[in-house]
Amino acid sequence: MPLLELAGIDLAYGTHRIVEHLSMQLDKGRIGCLLGPSGCGKTTVLRSIAGFEHIAGGEIRLDGQLVSSTAVHLPPERRRIGMVFQDYALFPHLSIIDNVGFGLRGIPDAQRRSRVAELLELVGLPEQGRKFPHELSGGQQQRVALARALAPKPSLLLLDEPFSNLDVELRERLSHEVRDIIKATDTTAILVTHDQHEAFAVADEIGIMNSGRIQQWDTPYNLYHRPASRFIADFIGQGVLLPGRVLNDHQVGVELGTLNSVIPVECGAGCDSCARSCPVEVLLRPDDVVHDDASSVKARVVKKAFRGAEILYTLELGSGARVLSLVPSHHNHAIGEMIGIRLDVDHVITFHEHSEQAAHAQAGNRPKYVNG
Repeated sequence: MPLLELAGIDLAYGTHRIVEHLSMQLDKGRIGCLLGPSGCGKTTVLRSIAGFEHIAGGEIRLDGQLVSSTAVHLPPERRRIGMVFQDYALFPHLSIIDNVGFGLRGIPDAQRRSRVAELLELVGLPEQGRKFPHELSGGQQQRVALARALAPKPSLLLLDEPFSNLDVELRERLSHEVRDIIKATDTTAILVTHDQHEAFAVADEIGIMNSGRIQQWDTPYNLYHRPASRFIADFIGQGVLLPGRVLNDHQVGVELGTLNSVIPVECGAGCDSCARSCPVEVLLRPDDVVHDDASSVKARVVKKAFRGAEILYTLELGSGARVLSLVPSHHNHAIGEMIGIRLDVDHVITFHEHSEQAAHAQAGNRPKYVNG
């Protein structure tokens, strides 16, 4: 039985529908994430799980118990849910010890002190307990907020854009720390963010939201390599859609050569058979296009973005189409230079010209490059 289950929930403000028929499940000990652009409804879903919003349809169950429906609404304080807010929401007049122990009132003092000390040690702030929030950095305040949320041992932890107020470097480091802390306490959690790097760093499973719906609930690996729609392919990572044509049930031809697949290629709506030269678009990620001086296929460098260990090149093909290639930065080519490239694709993802759905073909072996 999943610890959290949302079954076809609807959420609306007046006549404006925010979320429609949204369903998801999360097992105990797993970290889930709702990822999507601003305004897609992800924070509203989080608030409905917490009990701050009433749902207009469907059901929410927590550890098998019905907590939300059109007829039932268990108040937030009875759901055993911890929450970490975007602005931390620490009490400025209380010490760090008292902030962390705020939800532990009513238990013996010795037990309370022990639990607070345990959590401050866990979040790496054992010597900061006597300080006040304004005396700590943003990253330290975030860890205090996490410790406070974990103190009552909630059945579910919710994190609402928890890193948005931090600088990029601290955000990346803290996201890994937060995952480690959540896993160390065997807590089930849901993160809401618009930043895919945060989602990938923290979550075991991610739901991509758009216009009030989850378009794909999957692992970070599958979202990147096996996107279920054009929106997800565009939202996750970088890449281009290169025109291609289905050659037969196991091959797709593009300007750069032929991609072979063990699983039959499905070209989408509108074709009875994938052996009819159906026009498709093939998703190519920057890591699918490999710089190779020995290759006879050349492309012109039209843009370059230095990223330290790597350079992201935008390359123009003979047809004028462009692809991206992520290359070790010691291969430093000039704008306008012709360089050799080849394909090295593990997952062939095709989209029919008039379909939003992706057709997946996972290669059993790396595709062969054939000069076309």
